[in-house]
Amino acid sequence: MDERIKRLMAVAASVGANCHPCLEYHIGKARELGIECSEIMEAVEAARAVRGGATAGIDRLALKLLADGIPDRSVAGRESSCCCP
Repeated sequence: MDERIKRLMAVAASVGANCHPCLEYHIGKARELGIECSEIMEAVEAARAVRGGATAGIDRLALKLLADGIPDRSVAGRESSCCCP
């Protein structure tokens, strides 16, 4: 894989991860490599589409859990098994 593709992937990953410092860094490096703004924007748009799909999925799950009720197995011990700090 060439450096251009790696850098565009890094831009997209930064957008997907919502990492501001990473995005600034990788866009700067992409520009240094001479990657056109239109190509960088394609990477950004691809990441936004993926992130949007993931966001829509979690939104649907939240609505489903609220409508159907959270099963007892999901509630029991949730505080100790939650991935949030």
